[in-house]
Amino acid sequence: MELNRAVLDCMKSLRRRLREELAVDIRMSQPDAISTMLSACLRSTSEETRQLGQLLAQYSDQPFNPASDSPTPRLQAGHPLPDQDPQAKPASGSLRMYRGQRVYA
Repeated sequence: MELNRAVLDCMKSLRRRLREELAVDIRMSQPDAISTMLSACLRSTSEETRQLGQLLAQYSDQPFNPASDSPTPRLQAGHPLPDQDPQAKPASGSLRMYRGQRVYA
């Protein structure tokens, strides 16, 4: 997919709206930023946010299908719950977050 000015402007405004509405923090540098934004748009109740999601889906050639929204909850966009993470260690030690990564002590 080509990242041109229109795609980046759409992503910026959508990112801002999702942060305000759903408290979802999506980084533009995330490898799955577009798919995360599209799934968050499906959870939004705002029609403007859904329209921006449809526009981003057209730009990125990814499907924007409300029926394919996953019912599994997420802590942050793109980060699964600890019990769903296959690389997560058992909760026997202490857990800290460092730059968005889990650090086990």
